[in-house]
Amino acid sequence: MNTTRDPHKRQQWQAVDRLLERWLEERQELLVRFCAISRLRPLSHAADGFNSDFHRFCEVLVDYVCAGHFEIYEQLLQEAVAFQDGGTEVARQLYPVIAHTTTMVLDFNDRYLDQGANGQHLARGLSQLGEALEVRFEIEDRLIDTLHRAHAHQVA
Repeated sequence: MNTTRDPHKRQQWQAVDRLLERWLEERQELLVRFCAISRLRPLSHAADGFNSDFHRFCEVLVDYVCAGHFEIYEQLLQEAVAFQDGGTEVARQLYPVIAHTTTMVLDFNDRYLDQGANGQHLARGLSQLGEALEVRFEIEDRLIDTLHRAHAHQVA
């Protein structure tokens, strides 16, 4: 077993682990809100409470995706650099997907939160958003496994 006695690496790994735990809890909240918004039928801004629920969903969505793009990804990359085990190459390969889905989410937010949409357009937008989030979550999980969890045994 390859373990490290470097207290800096151990502290860095533990800090990233706590950060990831909180972020993945935010992902769970995002999924719950996404399912709740998607179930509203008919999808309409006139539905009771829809506006406030939709606004909160968009806040959680943007916060989650931006945290992933601008904070989590950077922390995972720093960890990969510290452990020098090839993780930076994986991160470099997967980053374009992260960037693309971040753009899609921000576009969704701008289009539907600020400009509004009728039920049919919103239903289509939510469907496309759901597909993008599915891809995003898969990439995030792959990054977490490759750049973080792979080091757990080294800092134990």
